[in-house]
Amino acid sequence: MLRVFRNPDVLWRRESGGSDDASQEEAVAAILFSGGSMLSLNEFGIELWELCDDRTVDDIVASLILEYEVEEDLLRSDILAFLESLSQKGFIRYE
Repeated sequence: MLRVFRNPDVLWRRESGGSDDASQEEAVAAILFSGGSMLSLNEFGIELWELCDDRTVDDIVASLILEYEVEEDLLRSDILAFLESLSQKGFIRYE
């Protein structure tokens, strides 16, 4: 089974924006840069990005299904679509 790896040439940083309202959660985002491409990730995207560390898609789904109340097939479909987008932009690779 193919494993997913972040491209080591991708620069990225996590950003957090404070909120004026103490009742709101702090906004979290990450920005990926590679070869002239830039991509902004939300909190789910960050979690998925960080799991691209020599895991299979099955491993990634198993890790995230515990955290989100969603059907496994829907989660898998969303993960595969997101990974395909990252792959096309050169942010990840499969081995």
